[in-house]
Amino acid sequence: MPEVIRKTAFVLTASLALLTTACTGQSSSGANDDTSKETTINFWHAWSAPTETKAVNALIAGFEKAHPNIHVNVVANMTDDKINQALRTGGDKAPDVISSFTTNNVGKFCSSGALVDLNPFFEKAGIDPGTTFPKAMNEYTQYAGNRCTVPLLGDAYGLYYDKTAFAKAGIKNPPRTWSEFEADAKKLTITDGDSYKQLGFMPNYHGWESTTEHYFAQFSPTYFDKGGKSNLAKDPAFTAGFTLQKQLVDELGGFQKLEKYRSQLGDEWGPKHPFHTGQVAMQLDGEWRLGMALDARPAFDIGVAPLPVPDDQAAQYGKGYITGTIAGVAATSKKQNAAWELVKYMTTDTDAVVGFANDIHNVPSTLAALKSPKLKYDPRFKTFLDIAADPNSTTTPASINGGQYLVTIQQFGYDYESGKAKDLKAGLASTAKQIDTDIAQAK
Repeated sequence: MPEVIRKTAFVLTASLALLTTACTGQSSSGANDDTSKETTINFWHAWSAPTETKAVNALIAGFEKAHPNIHVNVVANMTDDKINQALRTGGDKAPDVISSFTTNNVGKFCSSGALVDLNPFFEKAGIDPGTTFPKAMNEYTQYAGNRCTVPLLGDAYGLYYDKTAFAKAGIKNPPRTWSEFEADAKKLTITDGDSYKQLGFMPNYHGWESTTEHYFAQFSPTYFDKGGKSNLAKDPAFTAGFTLQKQLVDELGGFQKLEKYRSQLGDEWGPKHPFHTGQVAMQLDGEWRLGMALDARPAFDIGVAPLPVPDDQAAQYGKGYITGTIAGVAATSKKQNAAWELVKYMTTDTDAVVGFANDIHNVPSTLAALKSPKLKYDPRFKTFLDIAADPNSTTTPASINGGQYLVTIQQFGYDYESGKAKDLKAGLASTAKQIDTDIAQAK
């Protein structure tokens, strides 16, 4: 499904599309417009495929039916760079409402003043975000107390597994703890000289969606302390995450052997993805993978479960990493009340959220929508709905310089798993120092 392909790509490379730090300033007169009068607002979003734009247009049609005096001019296929430029310049053709795939840029959106703080709008509407949105989604849409964005559908990460391979290996159930995961990955691995006939799991950080932030969500780390400093060297969750991943890399054949195998496998978005072909028996991935895998018509039955958790957090099995699309109101807009009505409808109206989720095949972004009987999905998709609703699920916090700190952590991960960096404690301290330096320079 191309909509989530782009979404994931944006999330993983968010640091490459950072917003400008120039403050646009919130318009003092922007929220004085009368929503009872005829008006037209501009909505810019990033979806572009025909099925995507059709879904967005259906969502907007529902809004216009409920608000016949507010008309929406929809502009599709807008990147963060284009959106940011328009937010700086303003004008009649600039967006009043924006939607972005890049949750990592929330800190930039909020700190620059490009988008208005929506807390006053929520308070006036009598809507409590804390009880409306899942915990992780509620967290990644704000920065330093400024709720300049709201969630508009989401992504949840879990574990896909080959049920046929599991049966052949004598494994009855998907692993729930890391030690079970490790044992199953080894059981499912069938070597072929210096390569593999089947790999239980590709643990390397280059292994498609097995990034540091997706792994570490299961360890529930705290990325920054109360003072805003990197917690990488202080929180034992990071030490455990890096240690267990490196241990799995070594036990499954070592970094070089795994990388050689990975280089021979299909790409992440094509029909020859190694999970589709059975070359990899377990895969960490988002909810969109189910549809893509089914479309590939694999020669095995697909199983879906939450990603395992560390053994000492066994009681929290069921959690996962959460991210998603965000929406906000432009500070340069002179029609912020009308813009808010659109944002409120798209992100808090249960039927609207459910309908859009059904059309886009993403996870609904309100607790009510997650439980709606109107949701249409493959029974296995419920795993991702449960992960999204789980209060123990985590995300990565917003930062003033976007996702740069995640890129820095991931780079250390590459160095550590490959053996280039041998001292984990020293490496974590050095990486934390670099993160703090980068953030200080961005302020």
